[in-house]
This record gives sequence, structure tokens and C-alpha cells, in this order.
Amino acid sequence: MPNNHTSDTKKNIKLYTDGSSLGNPGGGGWASILEYGAKKKILSGGAKNVTNNQMELKAVIEGLKALKMPCSVELFSDSKYVIDAISKYIFNWQKNNWKTSTKSDVKNKQMWQEFLEVSKIHNIKTTWIKAHNGHEQNEICDTLAKEQANLYR
Repeated sequence: MPNNHTSDTKKNIKLYTDGSSLGNPGGGGWASILEYGAKKKILSGGAKNVTNNQMELKAVIEGLKALKMPCSVELFSDSKYVIDAISKYIFNWQKNNWKTSTKSDVKNKQMWQEFLEVSKIHNIKTTWIKAHNGHEQNEICDTLAKEQANLYR
């Protein structure tokens, strides 16, 4: 949870994300919804030959890249991979030269390094949400991510 700046002057942003891969690896898609008060920005994209975890992480990275100033970000994701990595593991991976606790290489290292770069000016709080459980923004992100994945199939 990058926390390099005080949060009292930062905008409070909600970031909802989801990723999809058809084939895993296969055609993949990601989607992010940024909310600030009544304002909403929806982003999505995709790639060929990617995994679901890569697309889950890409959605977070692209959402954070869209922020033009340091913000307090509440990140909502249905990906335990993303939420657990950000809240529990990433700084140990970094300290241990991108090795896991079992001394294996961290998967998607370059993407995690990009996450660290784009997240460093923000205060990020993570919240895991159950997938396919009627959460409006998660359902929208899921639909958009699958649409993108189909384009890259």
C-alpha cells in the first residue's frame, strides 16, 4: 500500500477493476471504473496471449495511470491475486529481489514493477469483492473485460 504522501489534501477516488482471459493464456481483456464524487471514467483494453492474472493487474495499472495527481484510492477487485499481492506480498517480493517466500521467481514481475511505479504517489486501500455477486461496478468491469477478451481471441 504505497503511502508516500499525506492524504488530507488528496482526492478520494474509487477504482473498480476486473480482468478476463479466454484460454488462460489466451485473448485477454481488462476494465477499470474510476469514480470521484458524481464523476465516472470507464477504461478498457486487451491483449493477445495473456493470463487472467495479468489482465486483473493491467486493469489496476491502467486505472492508476489515468489519475493525473496524487489521490487516495480505494481499490475494489474480485482478484485475490491482486488484492493479496498489494496488501501482503509486494514489498517483501521487492526486498527479496523479486523472489517469493519459497524462493521462486515472482510471476509478472515487470507488471508488478510498473504497478509500484504508477502507485507510488497514491495512498491505496484494497477491498476484495466477491465476483458475480451483483456488485454493479464489478459486473460492468466483468462485461467490458470479457468483451475485450473476445476481440483478442
